[in-house]
Amino acid sequence: MWGPPARDMLSSDENPFHGVNRPMTVPMERVENRILTIRGHRVLLDADLAVLYGVTTGALNQAVKRNTERFPEDFPFQLNADEAETLRSQFATSK
Repeated sequence: MWGPPARDMLSSDENPFHGVNRPMTVPMERVENRILTIRGHRVLLDADLAVLYGVTTGALNQAVKRNTERFPEDFPFQLNADEAETLRSQFATSK
């Protein structure tokens, strides 16, 4: 799970997932459609954020771990078992 969402996303020159000085544009509706509210915070799942950046979820997680100094301290957080199960149930119900 990754947060905060769109308003605080990294620009392309700060983005550890993109080459330096490569423009990164993502239509706002693609971001907004993926934002969830968990624990009172608007967040993006790591899988959704990886899709937006065009990388695998594993690559995104690895880049965050290797570049912790480039992200706010509260950027990543782990769902507890109940939150994960609730989220799975919501996705299953919506299909």
